[in-house]
Amino acid sequence: MHDLKTVRDDPRAFDAALQRRGLAPHAGRVLELDQKHRALLTRLQEMQARRNDVSRQIGVRKARGENADDLVADTQRIKIELPQLEQQARDAETAVRAVLDSLPNVPAPDVPEGTDSTANKEARRWGEPRKFDFPVKDHVALGERLGLDIATAARMSGARFTLLKGQVARLERALAQFMLDLHTREFGYTECSVPLMVRDNAAYGTGNLPKFGEDLFRTTSGHWLIPTAEVSLTNIAAEQILEEDALPQRFTAFTPCFRSEAGAAGKDTHGMLRQHQFWKVELVSVAHPDKSNDEHERMTACAEEVLKRLGLPYRTVTLCTGDMGFAAQKTYDIEVWLPAQNTYREISSCSNCGEFQARRMKARFRQKDGKGTRFVHTLNGSGLAVGRTLIAVLENFQNADGSVTVPKALVPYMDGREALTP
Repeated sequence: MHDLKTVRDDPRAFDAALQRRGLAPHAGRVLELDQKHRALLTRLQEMQARRNDVSRQIGVRKARGENADDLVADTQRIKIELPQLEQQARDAETAVRAVLDSLPNVPAPDVPEGTDSTANKEARRWGEPRKFDFPVKDHVALGERLGLDIATAARMSGARFTLLKGQVARLERALAQFMLDLHTREFGYTECSVPLMVRDNAAYGTGNLPKFGEDLFRTTSGHWLIPTAEVSLTNIAAEQILEEDALPQRFTAFTPCFRSEAGAAGKDTHGMLRQHQFWKVELVSVAHPDKSNDEHERMTACAEEVLKRLGLPYRTVTLCTGDMGFAAQKTYDIEVWLPAQNTYREISSCSNCGEFQARRMKARFRQKDGKGTRFVHTLNGSGLAVGRTLIAVLENFQNADGSVTVPKALVPYMDGREALTP
């Protein structure tokens, strides 16, 4: 959520930031609604003061034995009009908030401008794509002989679901355990087991509601299935006032993620790339505002290290203003090399959201100098998407006979097994 004071103080700068996102100016509309709200608040305060003054005058007249019928009538009028005015003020405040809630975070100054992924800037790359001396198979052709069963999943659940059996299911679990161990033992993240269903306020806090409700699954109880553990992990700080010395707080969780994939018809329908249900190891940091940029670089490096340990070539790109997520002010995408597609594909997004989510969640910290509280900064990233990492392992470590060599880092998690065999 945006700071209304920022819009009031410098509406031109606010509109210029939105323009970098490819959006039309909104400051004028926000200020118009804000002025209406403040005018109603002024009238409300005046009416409340009038009510108190009339009540005092009635008491004075009655003490003197004087008639107060006119003042009593005035009190009755105020009693009718005051709730109406209070409702108008609430409606006006809601209107201001609705506009601000619909607007994405403003981009950081160093984010490249552009309308789509073609304007993203490569920051670095690691590893050399393997050169094969045999025809490369994609993960579906490989996986069908190793325990990947898309047909059975489709029969029970429809499209965009996957069933894994036997050795390939074990490999998926090994990947998740490896990631959790790396992030908790070496990088200082606290492992969490989090709710998979959340209320409206939690989804609102991370920016998923109200704008992106169609992208989520909702239960009959009114809960939302989490699209990523970011929602649950970030809300640990919701409505809290943390001590400055307690920052940063770093959390990780391995959870299923649920996404309706609204608007993604016909996109990445082959195999496991885009699913309604998938597993992910998520990273979340709650950081000091002055140190969140450093935390962003650190988090991205933690996610990249997973790929390095697995021996998977990747590149890291800075997303342009038109390609970033709603709540992000700066995002790095990590893209892993997929031989069957002969290209890099996203496997992690690491974003610094600044105070955008913290304002929605009322997440603050108490400053050591005693000068009140400030909003924390929140960051999130995939560390990594387990299903896409599985795809990358299958394709990059495939052999001519259809077997897949297990990356050395995963062998201890596979009971010493060094290959998946058809």
